[in-house]
Amino acid sequence: QVQLVESGGGLVQAGGSLRLSCAASGRTFSDNGMAWFRQAPGKEREFVAVITWSGITYYADSVKGRFTISRDNAKNTVYLQMNSLKPEDTAVYYCAATPKGGIYMKPLEYGSWGQGTQVTVSS
Repeated sequence: QVQLVESGGGLVQAGGSLRLSCAASGRTFSDNGMAWFRQAPGKEREFVAVITWSGITYYADSVKGRFTISRDNAKNTVYLQMNSLKPEDTAVYYCAATPKGGIYMKPLEYGSWGQGTQVTVSS
């Protein structure tokens, strides 16, 4: 498994930007698909974005055009650049890893999770 630690969350006004980082430990980081999920109070954890080991990306419709996922295998880090933030983006954001190839959007497909970082967008 891969150990994951998120950072970069905080409080931002609507329309603002944040960049989340997820630092991974383990020699197999570059072989893992990496994803971001989020969970708002009282709601289920939902898929946000994924990047495969080969760099293919896919986004939830709710964030498409506003968020960008990227990875730096040399730094064992995956990023989520969030622009044009909305109050409905408020949630705890989690980084997740899977050794599987392909695009996966369900939490159960991921075996490694970070502790989460809070993102709050004020109106």
